[in-house]
Amino acid sequence: MSADLIRIVSRDSPMALAQVERVRVELATLHPDTRTEVVPVRTTGDKWMGDLSAVEGKGAFTKEVDAALLAGEADLAVHCVKDIPADRPLPVGTAFAAFLRRDDIRDALIHPGGLCLDELPAGTRIGTSSVRRAAQLAASHPHLLCVPMRGNANRRLEKLAAGEADALLLAASGLERIGRPDVITEILSPEVMCPPIGAGVLALQCREGDTGLIDAVSGLGDPAAHRETTAERMFLHVLQGHCNSPIAGYAQVERNGDLSLRAKVFTPDGKTVLNAHEWAGALDPATLGTSVAVSLLRQGARELIDGIAH
Repeated sequence: MSADLIRIVSRDSPMALAQVERVRVELATLHPDTRTEVVPVRTTGDKWMGDLSAVEGKGAFTKEVDAALLAGEADLAVHCVKDIPADRPLPVGTAFAAFLRRDDIRDALIHPGGLCLDELPAGTRIGTSSVRRAAQLAASHPHLLCVPMRGNANRRLEKLAAGEADALLLAASGLERIGRPDVITEILSPEVMCPPIGAGVLALQCREGDTGLIDAVSGLGDPAAHRETTAERMFLHVLQGHCNSPIAGYAQVERNGDLSLRAKVFTPDGKTVLNAHEWAGALDPATLGTSVAVSLLRQGARELIDGIAH
């Protein structure tokens, strides 16, 4: 990397490129003399429209981006934390340089008729391929039907318009990023729809040895997002959750600095729900994540997760 140019690699979806734009704007504010260049790549996850577990699960959205970084074709990668596998370490030779200030962690309902989740009639088809969303809907709204739907947010909105589903569940922050908050009918509270680990957080990843770059971009990092993400990812790591595991949870830094982590593990049919909620107190974020995972393991989370095919 030359001091005046940072090559940023990312998925080539509209949302991913919007995320890169946010990073470019923040970098330009922090370092006005540094130029940035975008290196878009098409990932396995974007090309493959089947079940993600058939293509290595979540790594499907990060593998090609990581490869470009390690090959020296780019200097900095922008990832959604929720897409980065936590059941295995980051690729050798790479490191997180910063976690950006967190966006909305909540899910949004999109219903063309303007109905809220509790108003949807029995048999309403909800388009989602998220096992996390499907399990929670099965638990709270068993009269609704989940129909598999993948593709980027714009593509899913097209499928909804084409009648492939009656309603959609999408991340509120994602719709904000692509400039489509207008389609949101209702934003669901985390109590109604617990978010995925890492929701709303963008991570900057680079090669371990690029200390100059790490120093240059670390100023974009947000301390609260760093603490929350560290707790959440350690939680998922200890649980060894995979992409077919209905696992949800979020950490929260209160205004006084207190950190808590609330987490859930479900069976896919929503009939079993394990819950844990702990405060860090004097513990560091990683220890909090470990503690919450152990609490769920004591309740039988290991058997529940291992019992799901992946």
